[in-house]
Amino acid sequence: MVHQYQITGMTCGNCVAKVKSALLMVPNVSEVEVSKESGSATITMEKHIALNVLQNALDPKYQIAALGHTEMTEQAKSWFETYKPVILIFAYILVITLLIQFSRSVFDWMQWMEHFMAGFFLVFSFFKLLNIKGFAESYQMYDIVAKQFKGWAYIYVFIELLLGLAFLLNFNLVITNLITLLVMSISIIGVLQSVLNKKKIQCACLGDVFNLPMSTVTIIEDALMIGMSAVMLLIHFL
Repeated sequence: MVHQYQITGMTCGNCVAKVKSALLMVPNVSEVEVSKESGSATITMEKHIALNVLQNALDPKYQIAALGHTEMTEQAKSWFETYKPVILIFAYILVITLLIQFSRSVFDWMQWMEHFMAGFFLVFSFFKLLNIKGFAESYQMYDIVAKQFKGWAYIYVFIELLLGLAFLLNFNLVITNLITLLVMSISIIGVLQSVLNKKKIQCACLGDVFNLPMSTVTIIEDALMIGMSAVMLLIHFL
């Protein structure tokens, strides 16, 4: 990814060297070309870097502005590229489970939620099982239980797998939803702590197959499972 920027405040060759050196120190920047004559910089980056990150890397007397691209558009593209695996998985599960219901004469919301949660747990446990050790190492960095008991990270993977099978087979939905509510509520605590404290760590939701950062997307995933299990329990007891 290559972007053009305008840089003001450069008055000599030393300024050019300082700006280039500072920008090259920014993570994910691989190449920088700076021109004093045109007051511009061409930055090659592995992924889009927010303008404020580039500005913070420079001395305050140098000001940087985007040329030829809109920051909001690029940030949206970058966000989508980062979370594309999760978005596609959710889309596949959503579409398939909806099609199952639309193929029937009556749309059963309870059954749709069961199928959606089955798909969620089965797919997410599958990616974790591809490298369970890698998942465990990432999970232990933020989960409140796994931090104290390392074996919990391994157990968690098989709990997800069993929950997926339980929802698919319609096995004792009261117990299945209670376990889901308990396990996901515990899981979301560590996620919330990490996001609120702005810790830059890898999310283990898809194991170590995809390098996904911990963010509000992770909170939404866990909260969705908590919400669905709570709704199904309420409907059962009301």
